[in-house]
Formats: sequence, structure tokens, C-alpha cells
Amino acid sequence: MGPSLQRTVYPPSWAATVEVRGLENLDEQRPFILAANHSSHLDTALVLSALPKRVRNRTVVAAAMDNFFMDKKTAFRTVLFFNAIPVDRHKVNRRSAQIALELVEDHWNLLIYPEGGRTPDGQLQEFKGGAAYLAERAKAPVIPTYIHESGYLQGPRWAKAPLYVDAPSQRRHHVIIAFDKPLRSDEGESIRHFNARIEAAVEHLGREVSENPDYGVTRRPS
Repeated sequence: MGPSLQRTVYPPSWAATVEVRGLENLDEQRPFILAANHSSHLDTALVLSALPKRVRNRTVVAAAMDNFFMDKKTAFRTVLFFNAIPVDRHKVNRRSAQIALELVEDHWNLLIYPEGGRTPDGQLQEFKGGAAYLAERAKAPVIPTYIHESGYLQGPRWAKAPLYVDAPSQRRHHVIIAFDKPLRSDEGESIRHFNARIEAAVEHLGREVSENPDYGVTRRPS
């Protein structure tokens, strides 16, 4: 990732501190799509806390329809606190995609988790194509984003992978949020190929930040 601007932010006390890397890669003059790995239900709060206020105030979050929008009270809190929009992670939903596209075209940034859910094994899961599709359609850059060790924050409550769930529940844990250089769809590039580039960039960023050369993508069964 090379030399980068860094800072430390202080979200609520349950999260200890969040180290933020790569702020110079956030272009505030145009909308972008943040494509991030996903370990914990706390990831959204952590990423939003890491963004500069001007960026955060123009950012919406793609949230799983079946997790956060089936109950009216949960849906209300999700929209109120995270400026979220519902997405269907199990099938193509034209209405959800259109809402997200219109928001990006209206100069809103979008935070999306292309894995489609929290990691079940601590590794990066194969990306679905939503981020690549929206970026190509809206002509918006994608910012590869890596969230390091958020799963350890009250893991049994918020995470899914045994790596975190079976670990001692930590109310405070140092987390790193890293933003890499923006990616853009090349002329004539397929959505599938662009999606693979986004996935590879997040994987590479994860290895670099975690210093774990074995961090990699778990492929879905064919």
C-alpha cells in the first residue's frame, strides 16, 4: 500500500482505538464505493467512525435485508444509526440494485460487503459481483477496504467464525481500518473480471495489514 496517511480515532469505549490507514486514497470530490471484508456486525460502526466527517455524512451502507429489515424496530434503528439501505444477498434484486445505483449517481458514497455476510472461517470469502456492477454502471471508483481483527470485539455476540466466537470475549480490542488505492473498471472489462480485481486487492491489503501471508479467499463450492 506504500506510505499512507494514518490517524487514530476513538469510537465508543467498547472498541478501544481504531487505527486508520490510507486516508489519502479517499477522494472527497466524487462518490466512491467502499468494498470491505466482513467479520462482525460491528464492522459498519467501525468503518464509519474511521471516515472523515465530510465523507461519513455522504455515505450510505448496504445492509442485508434478511438480517436488518425483517423487523420494523430493527429496520428503523439500522436506517437511523447507519444510513442503511436494504440489499438482498441471496439473489439478484433489481429494486435494491437500482436504489443503490441511484444513490451513487446522486453523489452518495456506498459501503458494501461483497462477501454477502460475515466470514464463517476468518478468511476472505469469494466476492459477489454487486460492488463491481454498481461501480461500472455509475462510473465510480472502488476503494478496497480491509478491517483487521474486528471479530475479536465481543466475538460470541457479533462474529460468526469460530476463530472469534471461541476466543475470550473482548470488550476492547485494537482494530485497523485500511483503505487502498481506488480501482476503476477498464474500458471493455467484464464485470466478472473487475470483481476479481477488487477481491484480489482486498485480499492483498489483508495480507499486508495482518502480516499473515496465509490470509486468502475461501471459494464457494462449484
